[in-house]
Amino acid sequence: MARRTECYVDTSAFIAFLDRSDSFHALFRRLFSTPPPLTTSALVAAEGHGWFLRRYDHQRAIQFLAFLDALPGLTIRSFDALELARTGRIVKKFSDQNLTLADAHGLSLMRELRIGCCWSTDRRLGLDGVPLVI
Repeated sequence: MARRTECYVDTSAFIAFLDRSDSFHALFRRLFSTPPPLTTSALVAAEGHGWFLRRYDHQRAIQFLAFLDALPGLTIRSFDALELARTGRIVKKFSDQNLTLADAHGLSLMRELRIGCCWSTDRRLGLDGVPLVI
């Protein structure tokens, strides 16, 4: 059997899956029910933790981290000084796009790892309110 295509997961996809009030919750519930190998960034973990902390409370933020830890097949890529330099170049190159470091790190990882699939609802990743599931 062929290996399923690896996908990069942006913060917005995790939020849509975990927050039942999100308009894309049903879509991401289906996708996460039988996920392919997934990759995300440590910056996405930080962004998601902060979102649940501000939107809800520290307990929900901790539950988000526990979800990441328990998700089978998820690889979380680190963010260090080398990644900051690579990501900074992307942010500068696309300065008209208002990319966050997390967005740019995701683009960098997708290029480096040749990942052609991204789960996101983020307009900064070239979307217009439509979930990106390639």
